[in-house]
Amino acid sequence: MASTWTAKQNKQFEEALAKYDKDTPDRWHNIARAVDGKSAEEVRRHYEVLVKDIMQIESDQVPLPNYRYIGINGRGPYANEQR
Repeated sequence: MASTWTAKQNKQFEEALAKYDKDTPDRWHNIARAVDGKSAEEVRRHYEVLVKDIMQIESDQVPLPNYRYIGINGRGPYANEQR
């Protein structure tokens, strides 16, 4: 069961992860106390999803987005380039 996370909660989570490393006793409880409205189980699951996402990205299982710059008036970044 996935829970919804706000930008503020994600920031709190990131800061708590930096503070409480894998060797910290009661790591997930400490992190949960630092994240508004989240339990130790929720922060542990959030971490597991994060690790899985990182592993997929690093193993090229997630395609890179195809960004395309379109400038003012539909022109690209170069003077002679048009859409």
